[in-house]
Amino acid sequence: MPSSAPSHSQKLSLRNHVSLSKYATLQIGGPAQFLVEVTTDEEAKEALHFAKERHLPFFVVGKGSNCLFDDRGFAGLVIVNKIHDIAFAGDRVTVGGGYNFSLLGAKTARNGLTGLEFASGIPGTVGGAIYMNAGAGGYETKDTLDEVVFLTKEGEERRYTKDALSFAYRTSSFQQMEGIILRATFCLQKDTGAKERQIAMVSYRTSTQPYGEKSAGCVFRNPTCKGAGAVIDACGLKGMAIGGAAVSNMHANFLINKNGASASDFLALIDCVKKTVFDKTGEKLEMEIRKVPYDISR
Repeated sequence: MPSSAPSHSQKLSLRNHVSLSKYATLQIGGPAQFLVEVTTDEEAKEALHFAKERHLPFFVVGKGSNCLFDDRGFAGLVIVNKIHDIAFAGDRVTVGGGYNFSLLGAKTARNGLTGLEFASGIPGTVGGAIYMNAGAGGYETKDTLDEVVFLTKEGEERRYTKDALSFAYRTSSFQQMEGIILRATFCLQKDTGAKERQIAMVSYRTSTQPYGEKSAGCVFRNPTCKGAGAVIDACGLKGMAIGGAAVSNMHANFLINKNGASASDFLALIDCVKKTVFDKTGEKLEMEIRKVPYDISR
């Protein structure tokens, strides 16, 4: 009797009840119902097909550097994008959505290409940086972005030029789209001073931000008046803690997992910071990090 065709779970090495704390820089989060790491376009398509076949909500994560997972975990499929191919062609670089964005900034600068030095020290992936239009020092991901290859939830590959997309402060068209950023092309410029600038940017960040701590980067969007960190600091909130979550003493817009914090600790601290800042300054802080609910379908 012939054997039956392997299921998508067998092809994809799907895992059940995997702790999401291992897939987030905050190291917080309960178990995912299903989790799969994809390293190729075909695996990404199979993962989305599995979710569709099972009527499962899905959530795509890179390095989990901008996520706060629920203490209960995630009721659905978590897809970890580990597509990290890279190819240079003159002043253009095409790179997988799962490629380390910080490493991309360093590698392009070492190759004498300018435009992505600011990426050094941003603890996410290329896909995450595009999704959030990540930025630093007055530079944003969109500035040198040329083209994105996107896989829709239906498994269709679509190619978008930057002109066909919209970007703003920490937002992009992809936040209203369901699918996976497979890869992107950046158009850079030759500049022998790129490596020196990239090294200087890394040095500045490590001296002003708590990169040795468990954090999700900047928690709040910068208000129009000044940086969120400066506003929070002016309210005397550095070092404030609830449970295992605390406001960093180095940079007040970083909340850190200081001692086995839960998502509930973090949310309580976020609410307290927002309330205190509003009461003292009238400024309404908005979260930059993504709170990922247990049931994303609700």
